[in-house]
Amino acid sequence: MELKVLNIKGAETGEVVTLNDEIFAVEVSEHAMYLDVKAILANRRQGTHKAKTRAEVRGGGRKPFRQKGTGNARQGSTRSGTMVGGGTIFGPVPRTYEQKVNRKVKQLARRSALSAKAAAGQIVVVEDFSFEAIKTRPVADMLKSLGLVEKKTLLMMPFYDNVVSTSGRNIEKLNVMIADQASTYDILNSQAVLFQKAALQKIEETLG
Repeated sequence: MELKVLNIKGAETGEVVTLNDEIFAVEVSEHAMYLDVKAILANRRQGTHKAKTRAEVRGGGRKPFRQKGTGNARQGSTRSGTMVGGGTIFGPVPRTYEQKVNRKVKQLARRSALSAKAAAGQIVVVEDFSFEAIKTRPVADMLKSLGLVEKKTLLMMPFYDNVVSTSGRNIEKLNVMIADQASTYDILNSQAVLFQKAALQKIEETLG
């Protein structure tokens, strides 16, 4: 697949790049993407939830009323899970939600995500750029020129650029990342993937 390279004003530069078919034109594996995204979201969870059992709730040391003759069900503590103010039965406890996905499956998932975006025409390539100072306006103007203002956009850079990254941080629908660090979830969670030209080579080195 060939794509025209645009400049930050949305005009064609006359340059054309050829996307690597091994990355941008593979058979999409929805199952691999499902496994990777599920693991990514699960690994974000802190797992610090906790509810107290009857052994941990304060009080309840004295038998609330005598065993027989009251007409009530016998009770040994007011902290039973069946009573108001009692402990929780089988409540949540701290745990890890970590899930492991094999490296080859993760790579297949990322290739599948990029291939799906390419097939949907949601990949845009711009020439390499940077800005002199940290300002939101140049990035906002670039997105407007490229017709991406209303779209959730993932900007892929070949390396970390503090000026570009910080300039785009205040734009709600823009996510700026280094190309080899973007996950399957990051790619699928965007409506358009905006590549700097050099970032294509970076992604090929990672997934090629």
